[in-house]
Amino acid sequence: MDKILIINGPNLNLLGKREVKIYGSLTLKNIIADTEKKIKKQGIKVKLEWFQSNLEGEIITKIQQAQSGYKSLIINPGGYSHTSVAIHDALKILTIPIVEVHLSQLYAREEFRSTLLTGKAATAIMTGLGKDSYALAIISQFI
Repeated sequence: MDKILIINGPNLNLLGKREVKIYGSLTLKNIIADTEKKIKKQGIKVKLEWFQSNLEGEIITKIQQAQSGYKSLIINPGGYSHTSVAIHDALKILTIPIVEVHLSQLYAREEFRSTLLTGKAATAIMTGLGKDSYALAIISQFI
């Protein structure tokens, strides 16, 4: 069975509490359950491994581990998207597809959010699709 690694960066553990007008009221646990339900409904047989960290080094270590045994990587680097050369460099090492996701529409927000350092290493970027971002990113790996 194919495996997909899904990495969530800083502050995503606070979904449902932080900036509810932007991110909605669902928690990361809610989004994980919803995503897994949608994938199952689509008939996609895949093992999803979810990881969240607020620490840049832990995210980099997890990215490095993605090189072997995973069909693809889906990553929501959170605020590190705009600032982390180190995460960008770790992503560039991978030879598997990388889909970067963002719940909010970054280009409709503050100007600094329109620069995605990590996105330059991604195969695709999905932004502004809310809780469906993850399911759509997974489905995109099977079409």
